[in-house]
Parts: sequence; structure tokens; C-alpha cells
Amino acid sequence: MERKRCNFGFGTKNRVSEKALLYHDMRWCKPEHREEELFAMLVLEGMQAGVSWDLILNKEENFRRAFDGFDPGTVASYGEQKIEQLMRDKGIIRNRGKIEAAITNARAFLKVQEEFGSFDAFLWGFTNGKTVDHHLTDGMDMPAKDALSEKISAELKKRGFKFVGPTIIYSYLQGVGIVNDHFDYCEFR
Repeated sequence: MERKRCNFGFGTKNRVSEKALLYHDMRWCKPEHREEELFAMLVLEGMQAGVSWDLILNKEENFRRAFDGFDPGTVASYGEQKIEQLMRDKGIIRNRGKIEAAITNARAFLKVQEEFGSFDAFLWGFTNGKTVDHHLTDGMDMPAKDALSEKISAELKKRGFKFVGPTIIYSYLQGVGIVNDHFDYCEFR
């Protein structure tokens, strides 16, 4: 018997990849507090701009390898030689702007950690550590962005982050569990 999932593409194996199902079931809208995973998701969401999330999921392990496990300290130290190496890596998205943004974001991420003690404290501070649960019943109710993503986007941009517009940040907030947009009937809430 098939389990009940959100009906915007996660409902059947025929419509989505196994990786997408696992992402939906195990990670999407689940609270994340590990620093490297918060950074990883920020990079992956930025890389997703203009391409499908399925493509990102299919390349995720390659991204993790290429970006040294998404250790922000290591990524922050990347120079031109590493950028050129990444530009030749067929296992990832070879977009110079996105690669350079990941490095810029690693540096900004470290500054936020220094200021707030952790990126987790900074990010979850916008909701006082609580998940915003929209209790959706229909896919038409899910926004592409909202006031929270606009506020966090503006704050990140002010701190020097790149590829962090409100739509990317809304998806990021779902990805790290600050926003729960699983439908009410979904067994993976």
C-alpha cells in the first residue's frame, strides 16, 4: 500500500525519482541544526536556481565531494585554482557565478557564526527556534516566497551572501525545516 505524500509530485514513484521521494520523506521540512548541513543546503538551493531540484538531488553526492563535504571553513579558503577545478568537474553544475557565490557565502557564513555563535542560532532566531507550519491542504496555497523569506533574504544580502533571493530562501527554509509545507494529510509531516 502506497503511503500518503504531498500531491505536488511526491505522490507516486512513477512521477518522481527515488532520490526525490527520500528527500521528501526524510529531509524536506524536517528541522536541521547541524552547521555543515545548513551550509550545504544554502549552497544546493543556490545551485538549484534555474534547474530542477531533481537534478540537484542527482548530483548531490558529487557536490558534497567537490565542495569538501560542505565544510564552510574549507570552502571559504578556495581560490582561483579550486574554482578552475570545479569548473572542470562534470559531476556538478559548472556555473562560475554559482561556484563563486558558494565561496562568498562560506565566508559570510563564518562571519555569522562568529557573531552569533552559530549559523543555526542566527537562522532559527528569526522564528524563535520554532517551525512555521502552514498546514497546507492544497498546492495552490504554497507560496514561492513570503514575508519571512523576504526578511531573511534581505538580512543575508546585507551580510554579503549571494544567490539568496526570497524565492531561493523560501525553498531553503523548507529544506531546513524552518517552514513545514507538508500537506496536512501527508504521512511524512
